Amino acid sequence: MFLTRGVFGRRLFSTAARSESSAAAGTVRTTAHNPLEEFFEADRRNPEEEKPLVYGRSWKASELRLKSWDDLQKLWYVLLKEKNMLMTQRQMLHAQNLRFPNPERLPKVRKSMCRIKHVLTERAIEDPDPRRTAEMKGMINAL
Repeated sequence: MFLTRGVFGRRLFSTAARSESSAAAGTVRTTAHNPLEEFFEADRRNPEEEKPLVYGRSWKASELRLKSWDDLQKLWYVLLKEKNMLMTQRQMLHAQNLRFPNPERLPKVRKSMCRIKHVLTERAIEDPDPRRTAEMKGMINAL
């Protein structure tokens, strides 16, 4: 098995070596996490239920004003990841001539992202230091 060169030659050798080293260490290796899986939504629908899934609403600006800078930054990246996942799913289904389920989710994510930018811009304008204001506006526009 180790001497075979073909399509699987190197892959089998590396897999066998990895499994031997993990067996020697006494650990059990489960399936590896593929980072590209984050661009696809896991099937959340229960086959026995007939009800459609209901997704949440977009964030209100009044709610976002209560958040700290760090919380808004984390929320921005969560929304960006969600937007990328939805757009990937929409493109994949469009290529297969299938209907995109729950198309109203994407505008909710976009609206929340715009509101985060708005709240951050409000905070930048309120800052008395003009240099800091310009720096914050530059960071916000880079988002």
